[in-house]
Amino acid sequence: MAKRGLQDPVLRFFVIIIGIVVIGYTLKELSHIFLPFIIAYFLFFTFSPLNEFLTRKKIPLFLVIIFDLAVMIFLTWGIFSFLIDSFLQFGEELPDYYSKLNNIVRDAAKVLGVKDSYFKYFSIKRILSQIDYKLLAGGIFSTTFPLIGSVLFVLFFYIFIVTGHTGIYDSIRRRYVMKKVKPEIKAILKKADDDTSTPVAPELIEEEIHGKEKVLSGTFKAITKQIQNYIFAKVLLNLAAGVTVTGILFLMDVDFPVIWGLFVFLFNFIPSIGSAVSLILPVLMSLIQYESVGFALITAGVLAGIQTLFFNVLEPMVLGKRLNLNPLLILFSVLIWGYIWGIVGMLLSVPLTAVIKIIMSNSKSKNLMFINNLMSKEPEKGNEVPL
Repeated sequence: MAKRGLQDPVLRFFVIIIGIVVIGYTLKELSHIFLPFIIAYFLFFTFSPLNEFLTRKKIPLFLVIIFDLAVMIFLTWGIFSFLIDSFLQFGEELPDYYSKLNNIVRDAAKVLGVKDSYFKYFSIKRILSQIDYKLLAGGIFSTTFPLIGSVLFVLFFYIFIVTGHTGIYDSIRRRYVMKKVKPEIKAILKKADDDTSTPVAPELIEEEIHGKEKVLSGTFKAITKQIQNYIFAKVLLNLAAGVTVTGILFLMDVDFPVIWGLFVFLFNFIPSIGSAVSLILPVLMSLIQYESVGFALITAGVLAGIQTLFFNVLEPMVLGKRLNLNPLLILFSVLIWGYIWGIVGMLLSVPLTAVIKIIMSNSKSKNLMFINNLMSKEPEKGNEVPL
């Protein structure tokens, strides 16, 4: 009876929706476990070409892991130390920026005819003096330890993933292959029982097993290759955009051009939203520095042109054909993964969605093939849903 009920399309649809909601809730509530694990696996995919090269050179695995961890720690320390030094330098010049921002708000109030004393005698210091710095410091202090714990979790997970990935793959291979191959083997044996004159050919069974293993291996290779291609191409594009923005702002004599270039590099890992955030900050700086709306608009136009070139023209050309993800799907994935895992979820949204799409594209289910086609920017050959 229950089996007959689950065959009802409407009931099955709602069961799937409930299952997806439960999975999303579980991922959100256990983010302190799942998120470091996912980050560690992406790092594993990123370092796997280098690790394979070092392994072929007969370098012991424990030395390879130590080298990977040293590279991660060095890069993380370098970025954070640069940001901290830059913000300290920015803090030294804050009084000058305070007075310029006050003048901008007061002049804007005059032009717009605003007579409210709050804007007429606007003071950023008065606003900052109302902030409860003890509460703010407590919040920063309380989030520092979970952040450090998450970083350590990522490193621990990475060590175990590097040493245990082969075992995980073998377990999935045995489970997947035997599940798929058993019906074919039974059919071959049944045919041999029905026709005793035709002996069972071991080659047929081996061929069935080899075929299923090839499908599974191809799926794993496709996931690894897609993630590596995405990370490599995205890093190069963001780096090129960051260097270009740094050079342009340096020529325009905007303060702290390297910081704004670094923000362009970092924030543009978040699709759509990151470009807007990395554009607002340097424009706001140019407005405060020169107290000129015209200069700020010129800066906004130049930076918007650069970001459009890199992330609306070049990025679809480089990444669009490789990932073949629908732009609307990318936007939804950013919002959904952002809701589940915050900013880190936004950063991982595109590669996570690409992994799900690869798994679906290797399925023979009509429903999954239909969803895979909905997720695609262009129809994929060989994935037509049979009528």
